Amino acid sequence: MSDIMKPLDFCLFDFATVKTSEQTWQMARAEGTLRQGDIRLECVDSGVSTDIYLTADTSAVEWVRLRWNQPLPKQVKILGDAWERGYGDLEWRGISANRILPWYFLACAQERQYGFGVRTQPSALCYWQVDTRGITLVLDVRSGGEGVILNGRRLKAAELVCMEAPGTDAFHFAQDFCRLMCPNPIFSDVPVYGSNNWYYAYGDSCEAEILNDTDYVLELTKGAENPPFMVIDDCWQEHHRLDEYNGGPWRCGNSKFPDMAGLAQKLVQKGVHPGIWVRLLLNEDASIPDEWRISYNGCLDPSHPGALEYIKEDVRRICGWGYKLIKHDFSTFDLFGRWGFEMNPFVTHGGWHFHDRSLTSAEVVKTLYQAIYDACSPSNTIIIGCNTIGHLGAGLMHANRTGDDTSGRNWERTRRMGINTLAFRLPQHGTFYDVDADCVGIAGNIPWNLNRQWADLIAESGTPLFVSAKPGLLTPAEMEELRAILVKASAQSCHKIPMDWTETDCPEVWEDADGQIIYNWYDPAGTTLESNDSLFHITIPLQ
Repeated sequence: MSDIMKPLDFCLFDFATVKTSEQTWQMARAEGTLRQGDIRLECVDSGVSTDIYLTADTSAVEWVRLRWNQPLPKQVKILGDAWERGYGDLEWRGISANRILPWYFLACAQERQYGFGVRTQPSALCYWQVDTRGITLVLDVRSGGEGVILNGRRLKAAELVCMEAPGTDAFHFAQDFCRLMCPNPIFSDVPVYGSNNWYYAYGDSCEAEILNDTDYVLELTKGAENPPFMVIDDCWQEHHRLDEYNGGPWRCGNSKFPDMAGLAQKLVQKGVHPGIWVRLLLNEDASIPDEWRISYNGCLDPSHPGALEYIKEDVRRICGWGYKLIKHDFSTFDLFGRWGFEMNPFVTHGGWHFHDRSLTSAEVVKTLYQAIYDACSPSNTIIIGCNTIGHLGAGLMHANRTGDDTSGRNWERTRRMGINTLAFRLPQHGTFYDVDADCVGIAGNIPWNLNRQWADLIAESGTPLFVSAKPGLLTPAEMEELRAILVKASAQSCHKIPMDWTETDCPEVWEDADGQIIYNWYDPAGTTLESNDSLFHITIPLQ
């Protein structure tokens, strides 16, 4: 742990602003408890953290903004986190007042290092802003898109922590700060790695193909220290419609997957750990009552006890079939209707609320993650979140898919999404959960020399490596290279870190005690970019 000093007394903020559905009020510097009508805002120093409490009797509170007019040095470089997955946009940058920094940020300046953040599992959706005159924290306590109604409940919205240390080793400082933010991580008892055929099959698969993929990954992992996982992705579910619908019900397989419990047993008999993908909140089961659904999109509402029990029953059923890993996907989009790059700065639009409006959005998300964890625990099933909010899920999931999808077809997508998220969220590995930077897609479209480096980097980082390798494409020599990489990934004993991550958004120089490797992520002809108008980044002012 770094030599910790606290660069800021959070209790001594300069301004506090509270927004309700009826009004916005602001108070200047104060210490202790602020009161305005039926609303009370408290800052309590617990020693390790400064805890922010909010109480309101009848007011519908939307957000709280705290401001400290204590600037960082202008020469600073800043790294923030992401609301859910990274979208190839994580990087160290100078000060920008419009930059939204979800959950925490790190700062390096003049051989000093700083960390400001909220501890994991807060009850508010939190983001920071930094300008040349100070630091701002916004705590979104809405229930969906409307103010939370606490009915007199004292809500611990967040636990604030900060840290300062001398030196220039930004990566290990980041790891130390992540440990400070996360007091209760959970991890798998076995290394998680193996096969998932999504990035060559893209949902067009069957039981026979899964069994063939299993034989292939077993061939590729001969001599491995630990057996691999075989993860069945989107393709198996009862109502699956290729390129059209990927939701539930999750009660059984389809004609291509006639016996899900039997398939799990076949995978075990072959010598792999069976895993499975699921999208729990999108479900067209006609027996689900309308009141169990979110009003604006029809997805299941975890704040409703009936819907939550239905979700838990789905998870228990899958665990009962014998699957030892569950990858649950799409829950952030299904709850809030936005991808991470559209959350600027709020995670959802206004005009709707959850069934239980006394719960904040963050509490609803945690309720969902807790339910999945509780349903998986009796069978010791490993949980991987995808399109999940890692800061709310740390301690409730063993691994987190921390970036947007890589590709089996387009190297630029893999380079942008995969390498970026692995580098810049790697400090969360072993401190929040295991970081899953997504698969290596081997479908015949991407040159092997690029995919080989990508696979090798994941193995050298000690994070979970999944390959989507279509059998028959690799030459014998290439198969031997992949086998060596997968055997290395089965132990997860390497821990290389990015050495040039403050200089580029796609680090090439990776190092640990065993040595340094320099990768080349670029085609000699340069990058090939395609238009994507949905990847916009703007800031919506607080109103």
